[in-house]
Amino acid sequence: MARYPKRQKVKRYRRSFYTREMRLKKGIGIAVLVVAVLAAAWVAAPHVLDWATHTWYTVVRDRDLSASSAVSESASSGAQSTAASEPAASSVPEKEPEPEVKGTDIVTGLWAEVDVTTLTDEAAIRSAARQLKAQGMTYAILTLKDTAGQVYYASQTAVGAANAAPTQVELTSVASIFKEEGLVPVAALTAFRDPAGARADHALAIRYQGQEYLWLDNKASAGGNPWLNPYAAETVQYIGDLIAEVHAAGFDQVLLENVQFPSSTSAKQDYGTTNGVDRAGQLTADIAAWQARFGDTVTLWYGYSLAEVTGSSSQLGAPAAQLGVKNLLVKVPSSSTLDAAAREEMTLSLTEAGVEHVVIRDDAASYFE
Repeated sequence: MARYPKRQKVKRYRRSFYTREMRLKKGIGIAVLVVAVLAAAWVAAPHVLDWATHTWYTVVRDRDLSASSAVSESASSGAQSTAASEPAASSVPEKEPEPEVKGTDIVTGLWAEVDVTTLTDEAAIRSAARQLKAQGMTYAILTLKDTAGQVYYASQTAVGAANAAPTQVELTSVASIFKEEGLVPVAALTAFRDPAGARADHALAIRYQGQEYLWLDNKASAGGNPWLNPYAAETVQYIGDLIAEVHAAGFDQVLLENVQFPSSTSAKQDYGTTNGVDRAGQLTADIAAWQARFGDTVTLWYGYSLAEVTGSSSQLGAPAAQLGVKNLLVKVPSSSTLDAAAREEMTLSLTEAGVEHVVIRDDAASYFE
């Protein structure tokens, strides 16, 4: 029997041969696949959770989620509405700022006179102002032109400069410091009782009838003095110019005193052309001229005695309230027994006569509104 040779078994191996480029592509493909799966899961997750939650509550717990959702939305909307309305409801309306008090405004308070000859420097001015404020004063009256006709500041008018008082005050400093200390400075000017002014400029003065001599309110040997002429336009202009000067220096309120004629009346007085206007009519015209010139820029006060306010006199020709004054300061003598009731009655009668503000002076130092 013939013998065949024994076959050898052949082993076969399946091997994959990958290049580096192929491995890189495969890795990138796997990474892209993973990212895609994660993205799909991210997008689908809310829907799956909603479905699972809805199924749990509706099937397992037997609850109506649609109603609960409506209530929740309503509550949320209400909370937002409340939150939106709370600021409006809780916000407190801002308090309107109080109107600024102007220098020309008239306020209630005590009045006092100041000796201008003591206001020699800034320290003295501030000290005087603080003393008045400590005493409870609101208004401070400073006589800047007295009954002798002396002017206590550097006036630029010819007549005022010719009659400069020995003591001169720096008006701007006085006005500003008094205001800083909470006071209302009031410049007091004597009007027609002005012998120095009459002597400085005869065009302003009352004269003897038909003569160039100045009329005197008494015999020269007895110390008679000339007066300014209320009928003269130059006189009204001069007083107005003084008002303008003190206002420019910071005085918003001015007290005019002796806006009147001399007490004596005689045929020897020469007032020039009067056009038939009586004393009361001329004083009314002078007051109206100053008011028209300064309007609301200066608060003008007029000082008269109690007798001139309550009755008629030769100096005015009518009670002071009938002269067209808006702001009246009544000087009451110390011997008067004017009680509170009488004051109130007088103030009421003056107001009814057209006076807007009344201040009653009790003595030489204090005034009360």
